[in-house]
Amino acid sequence: MNGFSRFLMPFRALALIPLALAATLSIAQTPSIVMASTTSTEQSGLFGHLLPEFKKASGIDVKVVAVGTGQAIDMGRRGDADVLFVHDQVAEEKVVAEGFALKRYPVMYNDFVLVGPAADPAQVKGNDIVDALKKINAANTSAIGFISRGDKSGTHAAELRYWKTAGAPAPAFSGYKACGCGMGPALNMAASLGAYVLADRGTWLSFKNQAGLAVLVEGDKRLFNQYGVMVVNPAKHPQIKVLEAQKFVDWVISPAGQGVIAAYKINGQPLFFPNAAP
Repeated sequence: MNGFSRFLMPFRALALIPLALAATLSIAQTPSIVMASTTSTEQSGLFGHLLPEFKKASGIDVKVVAVGTGQAIDMGRRGDADVLFVHDQVAEEKVVAEGFALKRYPVMYNDFVLVGPAADPAQVKGNDIVDALKKINAANTSAIGFISRGDKSGTHAAELRYWKTAGAPAPAFSGYKACGCGMGPALNMAASLGAYVLADRGTWLSFKNQAGLAVLVEGDKRLFNQYGVMVVNPAKHPQIKVLEAQKFVDWVISPAGQGVIAAYKINGQPLFFPNAAP
C-alpha cells in the first residue's frame, strides 16, 4: 500500500459512518409488536407463512412468544404482549370481561384429533372422543399410555373437559403422564412411548416424526377448535402498542389475511380454516 492510499484510509472510514448510522436508524425505526400465541400456531408453520405477508402489507414486525394459551393470556394480563392469538374461548372471553384485553375476534378454526399407536391397544378408533377416553381410563394399565400437555394450553384445557365428560376429571391411571410441554414435544413423547395424545390437527399434519402413530378419533363435533385474536388493553398497560396491534388484528380478519390462512397447506391439506365474522 502506497503512502497516498494510507492517507485516504481514514477518510474512507469516515465516509462509511453515515451509511452505518442510516442502517442502524432504519432497523430501530421498524415498528414491531409482541404476540403471545400458542405452540400449535408456531409449530404448525402457520406463522412462518402468515407473518411475512403481514409485514409486506404493513411494515410491522411481529415477534412471537409461543407458549400454552393459559400462559399467553397471562402474558397479556401482565402487559408483556401487545396482542394475543389463542384457542380457549372461555378463557379468552374471561380476559376480555376482566378488562385486560379489548374485543375478541374469531379468526380461524381446525379440530383436535386423538392420535395413538396404529395397533390401538385400547380399541378407541372411531368418532367419539368421550367413549375413547373411557376405554383408555378403564384399561388402567401402564401398557396403555396417554401423554397430556399438562401446560394450561388450549389443547390441555380441551383435554381436561373431555376427561371430565368421560367421568375421569383427574385421570390418575398408571400410563397417564403430563409433560408440561408444547404440542410437538408431546407428540414426540407419544411416538417414543407408543402412547395416545390429544393433538390439534395443524401440528399433527406438520409433525415429521409420526412413526407408528395414527389418527384414531376424529369427526366428533366436540373436537372443534376455534382460535381468537385480541389486542391487550392499553388502559391496563399504557406501554401496549395498540395502533400496531390493532393493525395486525384488522389485517388477519380481513379478506387478505383470511386468504393467507386458507392458502397454508401441507401435502395439499389445509391446516386451518378462516372464519372471521364479516
